[in-house]
Amino acid sequence: MDRSAKPNTSYSKLSIGLHWLMLALLAAVYAAILMRENYPRGSEIREALKAWHFTLGLSVFVLVWVRIVVRAVSPRPHVPASWDARIAVVMHVALYVLMVAMPILGWLALSADGKPIPFFGLELPALTGESKALADQVEEVHETLGEVGYWLIGAHAAAALFHHYVLRDGTLRRMLPGRA
Repeated sequence: MDRSAKPNTSYSKLSIGLHWLMLALLAAVYAAILMRENYPRGSEIREALKAWHFTLGLSVFVLVWVRIVVRAVSPRPHVPASWDARIAVVMHVALYVLMVAMPILGWLALSADGKPIPFFGLELPALTGESKALADQVEEVHETLGEVGYWLIGAHAAAALFHHYVLRDGTLRRMLPGRA
């Protein structure tokens, strides 16, 4: 082992780019579904916002798998074992579960509702037959997890800011573009 080798202090450019792309996509997914409330039911713009919510949500589903592969094969910065490092692992697992589960639940809810599943001009196959009861149950879980997502994303951002401004340990800088 070469003890003179400099330890890795940043994530790869690809990891950093995927991180910030996922943040932008998640913000757009949430914004689209929230903005639809500003328009009357059945209006063209409301339907377009819902379609964008579905499409962008499925984009999150596709890209989270790319992120998981990149995370598995890319070197990560060394982080000393500590209580907050263990919490960070739990937080990251929760965020990844959210990014996988939410699109599947949305797809399942649309399927059970008998609605098309749009994805960039394509219509994806239904995951289940029509069932109003199933659609209602899955939509409720999807919405509840959506609320949980606000808290997870907010806690993740707050922790990054805490590390940056209070602990001053370089945690946030390792994920900033141009630092790799």
